[in-house]
Amino acid sequence: MTDKQLQQAVSDELDFEPGVRSTDIGVSVHEGVVTLSGFVDSYGEKFDTERTVKRVFGVKALANDLEVKLPYAAQRPDPEIAEAAVHALAAVSSVPQRRIQVTVRDGVAILEGEVDWKFQSMAAEDALRRLSGVRDVRNHITVKPHVSAPDVKSKIEEALRRSAEVEARRITVETSDGKVTLRGSVHSWNEQNEAVNAAWRAPGVTWVEDRLTLLP
Repeated sequence: MTDKQLQQAVSDELDFEPGVRSTDIGVSVHEGVVTLSGFVDSYGEKFDTERTVKRVFGVKALANDLEVKLPYAAQRPDPEIAEAAVHALAAVSSVPQRRIQVTVRDGVAILEGEVDWKFQSMAAEDALRRLSGVRDVRNHITVKPHVSAPDVKSKIEEALRRSAEVEARRITVETSDGKVTLRGSVHSWNEQNEAVNAAWRAPGVTWVEDRLTLLP
C-alpha cells in the first residue's frame, strides 16, 4: 500500500467511525507513519480517533498531534473535575481507591500510586478518559511485582498461544524484575498491540518493551 492509499484508507475509516468528527482532523502519511492534526472536542474523542487509526491495515506508527479544544459548555474548574474523578474511580470495583491519587491541573488529570496489576492501572485511566472537562490523562501509576520472572514468562507465553490474533511461534518473551521484552515479527499493528496487551495482563509486569518487527 502506498502512502497515498494508506492516507485514503485512514480518512475513510475516520469517516466511518460514528464517534469521531473527522471534518476537523487532518491526516498525513510518510512511509507508513500516520500523523493526525487538527482539533477534537474531548479527550475521549482523541482516544477514539487514535484507536480507529490503529486498526487500519498498513499503519506502522502513529503521531497523534490532535489538540483538545473543549466547548464552553464542557469546561469545568479543576476542583470540580477532581471531585468527579474521585467518584469515577470509586465506581470501578477493580480500582484500589486507597492506593491511587488523582490530581487535576488545567484540565489534565494525573494519576499516581501503586497497584498489583497493570489492568488496575488501565481501569483507573479508563474511568477518567471521558469525564467532562478533562483535556488529558497522564497515568503515573506503578505496578509492584509479586511473582517470579519464570512465572511471568510462562503466563505470557500461554496467553499468546491462546490469542486468536497472535501467531505466538514468531514471538519470544524475555523477563527480568517485572520488565518484559517482546521480540520477533508480526503481520499487523493490531497483532502487535494484542501481543503487548497480553504481556501487560500478566501479574507483576511493570514494563513492556516492544521490540517486535512489523512485516505486513
